[in-house]
Amino acid sequence: MARQLPPTAPSDDSPKGDPWHAFGYIVSGVAVYGLAGWALDRWLGTTFLVAIGILIGAGFGIYMTYARFNKASAHADTPSSDKHRGD
Repeated sequence: MARQLPPTAPSDDSPKGDPWHAFGYIVSGVAVYGLAGWALDRWLGTTFLVAIGILIGAGFGIYMTYARFNKASAHADTPSSDKHRGD
């Protein structure tokens, strides 16, 4: 009978967050700021604010994605106080 080895810990190169959060942040940023740009275009009678809103929304979505994944990475890298109690 073959000896079974215990499962190994995941490697450090695995993703630290859910990729659907990244997709959601970017799509919702584009949608919300694009809609705001469209509304301002209709109100002011211009035609360029929707494009600016989409670009700003994409930028904010990318920033929020970076901030969330960077925060998740920082939490995964810090040791828990329970592991190093010294009992």
